[in-house]
Amino acid sequence: MTPPPVLRRLARFGVIASVLLALAMTWLYHAAPRHLAAVELTRYAPFLVYLVPGGLAFVLSWLLRPLWRVAATLALALMLTAVMDFSTGLRSTPLPADTAAAGVRPVRFMTYNIKSYRAAFRWGGFVSLNNEIESQHPDILVMQDARDIARIGDLPYGMRDVLPTHRLYAYGQYAIASRFPLSDCRRGDISHSGEKHEYIRCTVDIDGTLIDVVTAHLRTPREGLNATRFEPTDGLDEWRDNVATRQSQADALVRDLVPLRRATLLAGDLNAPEHSPVVQTLLAIGLRDAFSAAGVGWGYTHGHSLKPWVSFLRIDHILVSPEIGVTSAHVGWRGGSEHRPVIADLLIPVRSTSASSTGRPVDKAVEKPVDKSR
Repeated sequence: MTPPPVLRRLARFGVIASVLLALAMTWLYHAAPRHLAAVELTRYAPFLVYLVPGGLAFVLSWLLRPLWRVAATLALALMLTAVMDFSTGLRSTPLPADTAAAGVRPVRFMTYNIKSYRAAFRWGGFVSLNNEIESQHPDILVMQDARDIARIGDLPYGMRDVLPTHRLYAYGQYAIASRFPLSDCRRGDISHSGEKHEYIRCTVDIDGTLIDVVTAHLRTPREGLNATRFEPTDGLDEWRDNVATRQSQADALVRDLVPLRRATLLAGDLNAPEHSPVVQTLLAIGLRDAFSAAGVGWGYTHGHSLKPWVSFLRIDHILVSPEIGVTSAHVGWRGGSEHRPVIADLLIPVRSTSASSTGRPVDKAVEKPVDKSR
């Protein structure tokens, strides 16, 4: 039965509107002038709502000719990928049948904002964290919001049982735990708004190949988002400052890292999605996002502790330099922390299985500064 003319007009309008919306959002996220306050706000919206207009238009398009259905499908696909960061995993690096012959070493890398200051005061808080870490079997684990590790001087609350042979470097809110030797561990400055804020980095010796591992936690968008929510006019100025701070921290990281001296892993809670200027600044130095390269799906890591209790932001990242292959990537369980961990299976080029680091190994190095940042 032919649908009524008014319904077909509504369907055509819906398809056209969804196409225009998808094109407009794609342009805003990837080509608009950087740091537009309104655009930056939309990057932190629950992205799943963006499926509503596209989904309705797709359903209505079945009342029309095939060309309309094609247009609705393409608009929905554009929204899923360019705006909502859906990853197909098509850029993954294949795992060679004989890794030794190929001159690479498989390494599982994990980044996790563990919120230790909350887990320590929650019944069984570290049990869920430890279970998640144990289930992922990381060779190298970097952690943010892990002040209890620096405070105690070792992996606390049963975490050492999960990672019995891992070397440890901890400072402030950060920790790097590695099966491989660590050397040249130090901290860098990404202070903001008059508050001391830092990141840490170590050199890791993987079968004679030295790689730099960097972990950072950039300023949270929470204050700026709440300001615009409750005080739309004055709050917008606070949001602009919030965005500018994260960008200045990314710029400081780039100044410290460039030029990349060797293969590099940069990971942590960057508090920004991949298409944001913040992460794009880091990608511009030659890094690529491991989940976008080899993950499948959205890879959202944050939001499940907020209403409506669903992860809707991908703000935790593993960025790798071109020498490092990525065979797979995924996000972990939601129950351990407000952030899901990100896990990537990497291929590290190695020279020999018997070579060792020329740097001074760090089996356990913990510094205890006064760190006011959050």
